[in-house]
Amino acid sequence: MAAASATTARTALYAGSFDPLTFGHLDVMAQGGALFDKIVVAIGVHHGKEPWLSFEERAAVIRAACASLGSSCAFEVAGFDGLVVEAARQHSACAILRGLRDSADFDYEMQMAGMNGTLAPDIRTIFLPASPGLRHVSGTLVRQIAALGGDVSAFVPAASVAALERAVRRRAKT
Repeated sequence: MAAASATTARTALYAGSFDPLTFGHLDVMAQGGALFDKIVVAIGVHHGKEPWLSFEERAAVIRAACASLGSSCAFEVAGFDGLVVEAARQHSACAILRGLRDSADFDYEMQMAGMNGTLAPDIRTIFLPASPGLRHVSGTLVRQIAALGGDVSAFVPAASVAALERAVRRRAKT
């Protein structure tokens, strides 16, 4: 899809913690890149969790990974703290992208889509199914494997591997 002018560009927001960015996240970005002119990858603040990677580390990993996608879609990285629909509005997004791995994701995401649809009826939620070889990948499992010294390179891009290795060293010092 060729990039459209700023007034007609179709923008989607893809929100998450991206702690770390996984091949599953990249799969959603690549699929979304075929549908939208611009995707804002929005790193959310979760007040109940302490992330392994800093915002700056996550943003750098995302930028590097998006550059490697070779998509005509423009990717932008932003942070947000609050409602995802408000972040979508702030970035003039017409849609929120969500990846689905399994039926548990579907049930949760349907509830979120319903709530978001009530809060912002003009912003659609687009579900993108994970590619079959990536349905088992989750950030939580990747962090657990990394914490135990396992090789996570089959699940995350090289920049995420390096960031996780630094995070494991930092965590070992505390």
